[in-house]
Amino acid sequence: MRWALVKVCLAVTAMVVIAFAVPLGLVVKEMARDRAFSDAERQAATIGPTLSITTDRTQLEKAVLTTEPGAAGRMAVHIPASGEPDGIAVDIGRGRATREELETVRVSGRAAITGVTGGSVLLQPTAVGPKDVAVVEVFVPEAAVSHGVTTAWLMLAAVGVALVVGSVAVADRLGIRMVGPARRLAGAAHDLGEGRLGTRVPEEGPDELRSAAVAFNSMADQVVQLLANERELAADLSHRLRTPLTVLRLNAASLGEGPAAEQTRAAVEQLEREVDTIIRTAREQRPQTQPGGPGAGCDASEVIRERMAFWSALAEDEGREVRLAGVDRAVRIPVARPELAAALDALLGNVFRHTPEGTAFAVDVHHSGDAVIVLVSDAGGGIADPKAALARGGARDAVGSTGLGLDIVRRVAESTGGDVRIGRSVLGGTEVRVWIGLDGQRPRDGGRGHRVGRRRRRLRGASRPNL
Repeated sequence: MRWALVKVCLAVTAMVVIAFAVPLGLVVKEMARDRAFSDAERQAATIGPTLSITTDRTQLEKAVLTTEPGAAGRMAVHIPASGEPDGIAVDIGRGRATREELETVRVSGRAAITGVTGGSVLLQPTAVGPKDVAVVEVFVPEAAVSHGVTTAWLMLAAVGVALVVGSVAVADRLGIRMVGPARRLAGAAHDLGEGRLGTRVPEEGPDELRSAAVAFNSMADQVVQLLANERELAADLSHRLRTPLTVLRLNAASLGEGPAAEQTRAAVEQLEREVDTIIRTAREQRPQTQPGGPGAGCDASEVIRERMAFWSALAEDEGREVRLAGVDRAVRIPVARPELAAALDALLGNVFRHTPEGTAFAVDVHHSGDAVIVLVSDAGGGIADPKAALARGGARDAVGSTGLGLDIVRRVAESTGGDVRIGRSVLGGTEVRVWIGLDGQRPRDGGRGHRVGRRRRRLRGASRPNL
């Protein structure tokens, strides 16, 4: 588009320059010719007063030599024989015109210009008596006719070239101003199509492209909002459906034996499979987006106390010892309340789902100044392959798992610059450590491990309330 604009501008400017420069060049040439012959007429007119007074050869020669063309040998005076006392014609100076041409001018009484070798001659008739007409001949060389024409044409050519170059430069700048925003808009559309939802276009350039950029940014914001709503719906499904299903499964397990109990447990298992299918479908159909958003945040201690109050009732039914620590003061984190609740429900749901009844677990919250660490520990058998469990979607092949739980937790942590790690807990089983950054910066491993290690040592002797 840029080079097309430059070519069009070059063609248009070239045509305009040619349309004006060629006629102007011809006008300049004609003006130079008119100027040369006007000067010749003026010089020829200076001999007229002398011819009206005398036709004496000596006097006329002196008069001719006083003129510029006469001194240069470019003027001649032709007096007819009848004007002489002895009847002899007088020719003064070097004549270049033929006798026929001189006679024609003398008879017609009108000035004439005729071409000769090396230029042209002006033949100016002047009356020297009642019937006699003298002819003044002024030679105009070709150089005088074209004097200044070459310089004027060179100047016109230079002006034309400057106009063409200037127009091409302006067209190039204009093309960049138009093509640059258009390319950025196309690139942003390509990036957005590939899932880079943070892509935006600078609102610059011509009014039309600026309006397109505004519309694109508005569309991108709406896409992000729609995907965020979809993500929140998937997370909501994960803890609103999983949690009551866990309760149903636990209650069904306590029904004992019998056809009705078996049918109830089978129905619960079928319902769990259907819910897993719904969650898995929602997970596969949505792109990865960052949880939360600008201004999102909640009190981590309040959310954890609320969710632990719910899970403690189920723990009591299964005879699990529950410990909670570090939630005695408010801790603000840059995570939306539903996101944190969904992540915590996913972790605790895994404890109930993958550890036997009676297995103790604990939740500990540690505030380190630049981050909040949430530790979910249990006394179960641990995880054989922590790396595979944390791999994105890696748990989807596990029996009874959609792979959504740890994925939700990881996205919550990574949205703040933190991460999730799985290790061995002080209770002997699995410990899931969720690092939530408060300043958006990824934590340094050295400082994190040191602080968490100190916290673990304190947990061994800490008194935690039973819920």
